Amino acid sequence: MNKTDSLRIVFAGGGTGGHIYPGIAVADALQSLAKSKNVSVQIYWIGNNSGMDRDIVQKNLVAEGGSISGFFGIPCGKLRRYVSVQNFIDVFKIVAGFVKSIAILVRIKPDCLFSKGGFVSVPPCWAARLLKIPYYTHECDFTPGLATRLNARAAKNVLVSYSETASCFSESVAKRCIVTGNPVRPVFYSDNAEDGFLFLGLSKNHEKPILLVLGGSLGAQQINSLIMNNLDWLKERYCVVHQTGKVFAEEHPDVMAGGDDSYKPYAFIYKEMPAVIQCADVILSRAGANSIWESAVSRKPMVLVPLCGSGTRGDQVDNARYFEKNKAAVVLAGKDADDVHLRNALEFFLDAEKRVAYSLASAALCEGEAPSMKISKIIMDGFNYVAPVN
Repeated sequence: MNKTDSLRIVFAGGGTGGHIYPGIAVADALQSLAKSKNVSVQIYWIGNNSGMDRDIVQKNLVAEGGSISGFFGIPCGKLRRYVSVQNFIDVFKIVAGFVKSIAILVRIKPDCLFSKGGFVSVPPCWAARLLKIPYYTHECDFTPGLATRLNARAAKNVLVSYSETASCFSESVAKRCIVTGNPVRPVFYSDNAEDGFLFLGLSKNHEKPILLVLGGSLGAQQINSLIMNNLDWLKERYCVVHQTGKVFAEEHPDVMAGGDDSYKPYAFIYKEMPAVIQCADVILSRAGANSIWESAVSRKPMVLVPLCGSGTRGDQVDNARYFEKNKAAVVLAGKDADDVHLRNALEFFLDAEKRVAYSLASAALCEGEAPSMKISKIIMDGFNYVAPVN
């Protein structure tokens, strides 16, 4: 297409931070790339009409002074692979989200749509398909979720974080897959470790290695239990920085108030998180795509405790095994997620040389151009754009 006015691009995704922050990274990179090409671009966002989507997008889209031309909330119904009464109710939400998405896209008249996946993205992608608006969809996990599988059928390109992911699709879809990696916000590419030490009240030349424990914004009961069961042992060997989640913090005020130089509990670490990750020596976390790629970009060795069981499709286990295979992480999955294996893994990382080796392996997985910029170039290359003459 040949245009002489501003490009209009809609981002779709939400429901969780995992489907928002990578999209923000792409939006930031896209605006920076457009500016370098003297191209005007307007960013719009379609997300969940309830929850945190609007707040996260408006607070974190930083390129060009945080510019976003509009946020539109739609009703959202979750796509479940199991039988539930809620599935029947959510069908009506999905239909309502689809109808509203059509109205939004007709109003904006975007040049393309970028989907970050998740159940929020399905109605906008279906609407884009109906209106013949080209769209791209990105999958951050090793194996694609149901939303991505649905979106991929008519996507111009399916952008994946791992080359092996393409084999999960049909042959026709696999041909449209492009390996980009998982987009991470620009702040993780800057060295902000000094700010992390300052936030934690620790010296750069701290005596014991820093173990950063993450369980997502809500915390992870399994990981919290492992930390509490082994806290005395851990404190002898590490300075433990523990993001507990709000529920744990409310239920255990004595733990939250009992921090010291060897144990620093926080209900949630918000804007300081990139700096805290960068000053840590080892990361202990779930294996959600964002957490592990943010840690990898920051060159950190990891101990991963992926979410397992009937309530998950196994994506975290697949993510974790990939990083384990590439010697960037030690994985404690299923029956191995116990006190003995935790101590063994963290005893292993007390060796500074082993931490360095795993750090280099993490960094190797992120070599080359940043995924957010790769994706931005794919989107921009889809246009035959003629910049307006001043």
